[in-house]
Parts: sequence; structure tokens; C-alpha cells
Amino acid sequence: MAIATSEYDCVVIGAGPAGGTVACLVAEKGWRTLLVEREAFPRFHVGESLMPETFWTFERLGILDDMRRIGFTRKNGVQFVNHNDKESQPFFFDQHDPRDCSTTFHVHRADFDNLLFATATKRGAECCDQTRVVDVTFNSKPPHSVRLQGADNVERTVSARIVVDATGQQSLLANKLNLRVVDKNLKKAAIWTYFEGAQRNGAPQPEVTCVLHTKAKDAWFWYIPLNDNTVSVGVVGDNDFLLKGRKTPEATFAAELENCPGVVRRIAGSRQVGRYHVAKEFSYTTRQHAGDGWVLVGDAFGFIDPIYSSGVFLALKSGELAADAIIDGLRNHDLSGQHLSRWCDEFNGGIVWIRKLVQAFYTKEFSFGAFMKEYPQHAGNLTDLLVGRVFEGDPGKIFKEMDPWLEQLKQSAPATTTLAKSSCPTA
Repeated sequence: MAIATSEYDCVVIGAGPAGGTVACLVAEKGWRTLLVEREAFPRFHVGESLMPETFWTFERLGILDDMRRIGFTRKNGVQFVNHNDKESQPFFFDQHDPRDCSTTFHVHRADFDNLLFATATKRGAECCDQTRVVDVTFNSKPPHSVRLQGADNVERTVSARIVVDATGQQSLLANKLNLRVVDKNLKKAAIWTYFEGAQRNGAPQPEVTCVLHTKAKDAWFWYIPLNDNTVSVGVVGDNDFLLKGRKTPEATFAAELENCPGVVRRIAGSRQVGRYHVAKEFSYTTRQHAGDGWVLVGDAFGFIDPIYSSGVFLALKSGELAADAIIDGLRNHDLSGQHLSRWCDEFNGGIVWIRKLVQAFYTKEFSFGAFMKEYPQHAGNLTDLLVGRVFEGDPGKIFKEMDPWLEQLKQSAPATTTLAKSSCPTA
């Protein structure tokens, strides 16, 4: 465990998109920054489809050329396939806004996260993988103590004026401080794997992320073409529906696949590669996002749902906003929770619109095609939400029509509607 000193201005725990962003931005301003990751890089992770609004963080980090050089698949839009196997017209982002920022990427997270890790090193952060955080001790005021263990099992304690929890679903500090609140109305699970040689979504059109409902709308599939001739295919449904009283994840995946002809058609003739992966009950928020000398970012802050691929975008955005608060706090000697959380209201204010669109999707009677046919004037607003433009303008105006429209759907079919109402106001 090659750590140069025992005193840091900022220790970032977890080297995913949020942690890598914080470490890059804080270190480049000259503050002593340590980024630690428990696994060996590069390492596997899910979350391969990005939102176009990631462009602005990539531009600030100076990695857009690197993203293009790696050759990640370009993501040009989103397409929805309903339970009757009827395909919507793709939402091509550049038809709404022709700028470069309107297209994004499908990424292998091992390569993407490794790029952020390397970039943080270039910006001056000390970056250590295979380094586990044994414990964080909070003193009455910063600095706090972080006990680390390297691959050699040797332990070392460092001090940190600010500790950043970017540990993702592990939520190290959030769990330690009992801050995590599971969204009981979005208790979903996912089973996913990869197929080699499967149909691309794009031919003959540009590549898109595809979202496909099963026949009974009890579950939906993501379909994400990657840059190595593989496609990430995952099924998402209620936790109890997918994982309780059923056989193996492989058997459950196969059973739901039979109910989704759009995916069956796309993977015909392909070869399943690698193992099946499972994640469950991943929708939650935190009741407090920062305190004196500590802050939560990315999935440690909260996670909504995989449906609109918002996870990486919100991780990057929270990392950027938190880094600005950290830099300003270090410069002005204000490490209070009030200062370190100054960005959270703005962040939560944008997240609420993604959450409302998630709620709409999980209404069984909801259809993007039906809504857009009745309210075509909202096509631009809906595309903005799918792009991730939720922190500027009036992103919620679509719901002035969508909310009563959904209510009417619920009243017309009360016995079958399963609206995922949220009791949590944040991510």
C-alpha cells in the first residue's frame, strides 16, 4: 500500500464515476487527495448506458478525446418496445439538439472507470486500488481518521479533513451512520448477462439503448450494444417477482426471455458469454447527505432505478457539485455539513423529475407512444428528460399533462395498476 503521507485534505472512498470525478477536480486544485478502491483495477461493474448530459462533466475533466479514442459504442438515442412487441420511433437525441453533446456512449465500465482512475492520477491524486477501508472514525471536528488495509494486509491510518463516500451501493458511511432509506415502492431486482454476436440496435439506423417490456409487463429488459461485439441484456422486475419462489437466476432469466419476443429476436444466433449477475433492492435515498468533514456522492447518496440510465450521469454530476463545495470549503476553512451540502437541494430538485418519469414507466397502462400521440407538444420536453437536462429550464412542465393523464389511467383500471409511488423525495 504505497501511500505517501498520513495527512490528506480529502480522502475519497470508492473509485467509480463519482469518486473519480471528485478526486480529479479536488486534486487538480492542489489539495492533497487520496482515492482508494477496494478492488483491483480494471474491474467489472454494471451501468453501461450513459445519458448525454455526461458530456459536460467529461469536457470539464478533459476526457472526451479519450472516450472517443477507446472506441466506446456511440449512443444516439433510446427506443421503447411495448408488451405487444410494438417498437416506438427511436428518440434520436440529435434530432432535438444537433450539438455534439446530444450523443453519448455505451461503455464497458471496467475501461471507463479505469480511465477516470488514471485521470485522477494525472491530476495529482494518489490513487490506490486493492485498498480496503476498515473503518472511519469521526472526531468532534475534522480531521477524521480513516483506517486502511492494503492487498498485503498491512493496516495504516490516515487523517482526512474531508471524507467522501463514493462506495456505491455499499454505502459505507451511509450505513455506518444509519442514513440509508430503502424506497419500499421501488423494490426491484435485476438479472443480466452478455451475448456475443447478437443483433445491434442501430442497423441500419444509429445505435440506441433499447427498453423492452415483457408480455405481461411484469418485467422489462435492457438491451445495450457494446464495442466488443457483445450486448448487455438484463431483466428488471419487482424483487419478489424475480427472486422469490423461483429457480436459479439463469432459469428466471430464460423464463422472462420467453415473454419478450423483441429480445428473443435480437439475440437469435448469438452466444451467451460470462456468468449471470444479480442485483436487488437497489432503489434508496439517504436522509442526510453531508456532515462536518464528510459528504456522500453517487450511489452512496442514493439510486433511483436503471430504466433511464441515469445512474452514471447522476454520479458524475454529484461528484462535480460536491467537488466544487469541497474546494471552496478547503479554501475558506469551512468544512461544515451545511457548506458541504450546499449543492444537495439543487441536485434533489433535478432528480425529482427523473423519479416522476420512473413512476410513469412503472404504471402498467402507461405507454410513451400513447402519451406522445395525445400530447405531441411535449416531445422536446420528454427528450430533454431522457437526455438528462433536469437542472435547467422547466423540465417538469410535461407532468402538467402527464400527471392527470396517469390518474385517469389508474381510475380506468384500478385492479391492475401498479404505480411505483415514491415516498422518498430524493434520489
